[in-house]
Amino acid sequence: MMKDYTLTVFGAVIGLFLSVQAMAQTGLKTGATAPAFTATDNAGKKVDLKTLLKTNKAVVLFFYRGQWCPYCNKQMKHIQDSLQMLSGKGAYVIGVTPETDENIKTTVAKTKASYSIVQDKGYAIMNSYGVKYVMDEATVTKYKGYGLDMSKANGNAENVLPVPATYVIGSNGKILFAHFDKDYSKRASVKDILAVL
Repeated sequence: MMKDYTLTVFGAVIGLFLSVQAMAQTGLKTGATAPAFTATDNAGKKVDLKTLLKTNKAVVLFFYRGQWCPYCNKQMKHIQDSLQMLSGKGAYVIGVTPETDENIKTTVAKTKASYSIVQDKGYAIMNSYGVKYVMDEATVTKYKGYGLDMSKANGNAENVLPVPATYVIGSNGKILFAHFDKDYSKRASVKDILAVL
C-alpha cells in the first residue's frame, strides 16, 4: 500500500514537472505585453527595453542557442545583412543567448553581428518570454559525441537553451510579431520581420 502511494505521488510530481516544462516552452503570443528587462550587451552598453521603446519604433528581440549552431549563425547573418533596412524602419535589434562572453565573441566573428547581444546568465529574459528549456541527458550526451560540451559553451552545467524565438515589440510595449517553433531549424525571416515594422 505504501509503495503504491509513493509511486502515485512520484508520478504526480513527475507529471507536474513535465507540464511545467511544457508550459515554460509556449512562448509569448502576438498582442501580449513584452516583459521589461535591463541587461548589458556585448559592447558593454546598457540595454533597457522600456528606454529603447521610447527612442525606437520597435525592438526586434530574438533568442539564439550559440555559436555552435549553424541555424543560429545563418539567421544572425541574415539579420546583420538586413540591419540597415531594420534600422531604417526604426527597429533596434537585440540577440539573447545563454552562451559565455567568449563564445559571443566567436559568434560575432562568425556572423559579423554589429547589433546588441546579451548573455542571459540567470535566464531571466528567457524565463519571462517563455522560451527556456533544459536539455535532457540523452541530448547532452549526443551533443558531446559531436564535440559540443554544453557546460563549456554556456559556462555552467545546467544545459539550458532557448527555443530560438523572435519577437517584434512595438513602441507601446505590445508584441507585434511572434515566431516560436520548437523545431530549431525554423526561424523567422527578415521579410516577415520587416512586414510588421
